[in-house]
Order: sequence, then structure tokens, then C-alpha cells
Amino acid sequence: QVQLVEAGGRLVQAGDSLRLSCAASGLTFSRAVMGWFRQPPGKEREFVAAVRVSDGTPELADSVKGRFTISRDNTKNTVWLQMNSLNPEDTGVYYCAADTNAIIIRSYARAFEWWGQGTQVTVSS
Repeated sequence: QVQLVEAGGRLVQAGDSLRLSCAASGLTFSRAVMGWFRQPPGKEREFVAAVRVSDGTPELADSVKGRFTISRDNTKNTVWLQMNSLNPEDTGVYYCAADTNAIIIRSYARAFEWWGQGTQVTVSS
């Protein structure tokens, strides 16, 4: 049974930083692509970032490049999303996701077969 458990979401002010974590279990972490998606209020879920665990190759959405970074720790089966210079448009529920059939990073939700419950990030202006 694959489990993804996110943590770290909370209310912050614009300009603040926040780090989200995702602890994965029940999968071969080293062979996965781990991703972060978010769902702003009233909008569809959107891709934020992903990392190919085997070699650390990242991919980031244009909207977060230069502000967010994604990293992983293979010894802890954990992936992090470091978010800097947050603005109100970053508000949403952030989901961790795993693509266990990946060779390349696919930045669309249907490629990821496992999902966490989500963690709320709210950025006030």
C-alpha cells in the first residue's frame, strides 16, 4: 500500500518562505518520479514541480521557477518543496504525488497514480 504524507502547510504572509515535505512508503522510491501539484480555490489542480528520484533531475512550472525548489532524500524516502517569495497566487492545497512507472518526468496529473491527502498553504497579502 503506497502512502504519501504531506506536511508543512500553514498560513503565511506574502514574501515569506515555507517548506513542504512528503514522506513516501510502500513504493520503490528510487525508481519514482515525485511531484507536487496544487489546487487554488475554485481552480483546477496544476503542476508545480517534480523530481526524478534516481538522479535528482527537477522540473518546475514556469510560475514558480526562481522561487521554488524541489529536492529529495533517498535515505528517508522524502521529497521537499522549498517555497520562497510566496505571494497570494500561491495559495491552495498542495498535493504530493508519485509516478512509479516513470522514465521521464511527465508534468500532468494523470501520469501520477498515487496521491497524498494534501496540505493547505495560504498566503495573505
